[in-house]
Amino acid sequence: MGSAAVTAELSLTDGKLLVSGDCILTGIHDNIFLTQAQTKNGTFIGVKSDRRGSRAVFPVGKLKGLRVLCLYRFKLWWMTQLTGTRGRVIPCETQFLMVEVPNNTSQSVNYVVLLPILEGGFRAVLQGNANDELEICLESGDPSIQEYEGRRLVYVAAGPDPFYLIENSVKYLETHLQTFCHRDSKEMPDMLNWFGWCTWDAFYTDVTAEGVKNGIQSLEKGGAPPKFVIIDDGWQSVGMDATSTEAKFDDTANFANRLTHIKENHKFRKENGGSTETGFSQIITEIKDQFALKYVYIWHAIVGYWGGVNPGLPEMAKYEPEIVTAVPSPGVESNGVCFVLKSIMKNRVGLVNPDKVNAFYNNLHSYLASAGIDGVKVDNQSILETLGAGFGGRVQLARKYHEALEASVSRNFKNNSIISCMSHSTDALYSAKKAAVIRASDDFFPRDPASHTIHVASVAYNSIFLGEFMQPDWDMFHSLHPMAEYHGAARAIGGCPIYVSDKPGNHDFDVLKKLVLYDGSTLRAKFPGRPTTDCLFSDPTRDGKSLLKIWNMNDFTGVIGVFNCQGASWCRDSISNIIHNENPETISATVESTDVPYIRSIANDSTWNGNCIMYSHKSGKLNYVTGHNKSVAIELKAREYEVFTVVPVAQLPDGSAFAPIGLVNMFNSGGAIKQVHYEYSKEINMGTNYVCLRVRGSGIFGAYVSVKPKRLVIDDEDEEFDYDENSGFLTFNLRVPEMELYEWNLKIEL
Repeated sequence: MGSAAVTAELSLTDGKLLVSGDCILTGIHDNIFLTQAQTKNGTFIGVKSDRRGSRAVFPVGKLKGLRVLCLYRFKLWWMTQLTGTRGRVIPCETQFLMVEVPNNTSQSVNYVVLLPILEGGFRAVLQGNANDELEICLESGDPSIQEYEGRRLVYVAAGPDPFYLIENSVKYLETHLQTFCHRDSKEMPDMLNWFGWCTWDAFYTDVTAEGVKNGIQSLEKGGAPPKFVIIDDGWQSVGMDATSTEAKFDDTANFANRLTHIKENHKFRKENGGSTETGFSQIITEIKDQFALKYVYIWHAIVGYWGGVNPGLPEMAKYEPEIVTAVPSPGVESNGVCFVLKSIMKNRVGLVNPDKVNAFYNNLHSYLASAGIDGVKVDNQSILETLGAGFGGRVQLARKYHEALEASVSRNFKNNSIISCMSHSTDALYSAKKAAVIRASDDFFPRDPASHTIHVASVAYNSIFLGEFMQPDWDMFHSLHPMAEYHGAARAIGGCPIYVSDKPGNHDFDVLKKLVLYDGSTLRAKFPGRPTTDCLFSDPTRDGKSLLKIWNMNDFTGVIGVFNCQGASWCRDSISNIIHNENPETISATVESTDVPYIRSIANDSTWNGNCIMYSHKSGKLNYVTGHNKSVAIELKAREYEVFTVVPVAQLPDGSAFAPIGLVNMFNSGGAIKQVHYEYSKEINMGTNYVCLRVRGSGIFGAYVSVKPKRLVIDDEDEEFDYDENSGFLTFNLRVPEMELYEWNLKIEL
C-alpha cells in the first residue's frame, strides 16, 4: 500500500531538530545526538550520559505550536489517543508520537513520526514535562539491569504521506531490531473472514457447555450462523490460595484466582456411566458437527490465569513457579492504576519459571488441540513488564514468554491461530514475530453508556500504530443494543474480525444481516481501518466540532465510515469513562473521495479523471462527485453514523461510464466484489461494452451506469433489473447460493 514518498531530510542544527529546514523541536539538550538510520528518511535519537540505573529520564527539546497525536497507555494494558499543540500534553507512556510540520515556504506539510523502541534490556517511551520538553524515559524493570548504550532509543522519520511513513518506519524497525515482524509478512488466521460469537458478555465466567451450545444455536436459527467461537474466561480450573484476597466486582473474574490444572473445570465435564470423563473433546466435537463450526478458540492469560499459577500444587510444581510481586512503572502509575492492576499487585502473581514456560505452553496447548480446539486468545499480556525483577528485566522476560507462546501455537495449532489481548506494551509489540491479530482497545462495555463512542474512536486511532504489527481486532459487541448499528458499522470498515457476544435469544438480525452473509462469511475490508488524514490531529470525542472519519479499502472500492463520537471521554482523574456533555451538538462536515488515500490505485486505468460514486448506506443516496467537486456534505447528531462506499468511475470506449457499488444493504457493500473487467466488442457500425464481474453473497446489488443496460446475465441466465435514469442507479437481486463462498458471474451489456 502507498506510493514512493518524497525525501524529507531530518537534521540537528543549532540546537534544533529540523525536517527539510522546518523546526520540530527547539532547545535540544547538549547530550542529545542523532545516528543516521540505513534509510534516507529516518534517524535515531540517542543520549550521552554517565548515569546508570534501571530507570532514567532525559529531556530532549521543546515542542510548541505544532499539532501532535499521541498514542499512550492510559492503563497498563491499553493505549488511547490524545492530541494537542505543545510538549506538556504528551502523557507518560506515549509509545507513538506524530507531529504535523507545515512547510514555511509552501502549502505542503511533512509528518514526523517518533517511535521509542527497545535497546538491549531497556525499553524507551516518550513523555512531556511542564517546560514543554519532550522527554525519553528509559526503563529495564529490574534494579540489577543498569547498563545501557543509549545510542538508538527513538526512531524518527518524516514524509508527506502519514500512512506510508508509518508503514515504512515500522518495516525499517523490523529490519533494525530483528525481534518482530510487520503485519504484511505474517500469516493471517482464516477466522478473520468469518462471523463469530464470544461467550464473554453473554455469560462472563458463568459460561457452561450448555450455554455455548445455546448461544451458537440461537444465532444460527436467525440466519446469522457463527463459524468461529471463542470460549472465554470461565472454563479453567482455578482457585485462590492461602495468600489470596478475593478481587471481583460486578461480572468480572476473580483476579485473585490462580490456575490449578491445565484441564477444564467441572462445568465442561460430563458424567458417563458413573465415571467422570474429560468433556472438552466430546463437547467440541458436538458443536463442530452440529453447527458446522470452522474454528473454536479458547481463552487463557499469558501467565495461566489472572493470578498466574498455583505453586503449591503438584500439577504446577514441574513448571517451577514462584509468587512474585507486580511492580508497574511510575509512568503507568501516574496515568492511573485500575482495579484489575490493583488486584494483581495486592495478590501477586504465580509466575512460571521462564526456563519452563515452553513446557507449560506446550502441555496446555497440546491438550487443548487434542480436544479439537483450534486456537487461543491470550490475555493479560502486559502484566509481564511488571514482573521483570530477578528475571533479567521486562524486555527479556517478555521476549522469553512471547517466543515460547508463539512456538507453542505454531506447534499445536494450524493457521497462526492466536489473538493477542491486553498487549499494547511495546515490550510485546516489538517481540511479536508471528502473532497476527491484536485486540485494539479496552473492552466493549455493554452497560457503560459513556464507553461506546470512546471505543470506536480508540480502536481507530490505535490501529494507526497497532495495524503495522498485527490486524487489529475491534472487539465483540451486542447486536441487540442501542448502539449496535454504530458498533456494527465500525466493525464493517475496521478490517477486523466481526463477532458478537449476544446472550442466547438476544439478537437483532437486521443489524447482523448487514454484516454476515448466508454462509457465515463476512465482507472484511483489506486493511486496518484508520482515521482519515484530516482527522489525525483532531479530537472527535472532546472538541465539540469534529466528526471521526475512518477509511479502508476493498479490491475495487473504498469505504469511509463517519461517526459522531462527541460527548464522552476517558477521565484520568476518576480513572473511568465519563460523559462530559449529555447533549453534544449536531456536527456538519464534508466527505471526499480522496479521504481514501489510495483510491487511485483501484481505478480502472491510469487516465482516471478523479470522478467517483459515493454511495451512502443509511440514506441510500448515490452521489456522483467529480475531480473538481469531490465532496459530499454530511450532518450527524450525537452517536449517529454513516458509511460511504467510494468507487472510481470507469470511462468505457463508447463514452458510457460504470462503477460497481456492491451489496447495498451491507455496511461494507463493496467487499462483495471480487473481480471486475471490461470487454468491448466492435460490430459492423457500432460497438458493445460488456462489464463482467464476480460477486459474493446475496441480496440487492447496486452499480452506477450512465446508460440503461441492454441485458443482464447472471451465471448464463438472463435476469431482470431496475434502472433509475435520473441517477444512473442500477439494482438487481442475487438469490442465496447453495454453495459456501460462491461467486456469481455477472455480465452487463451496455
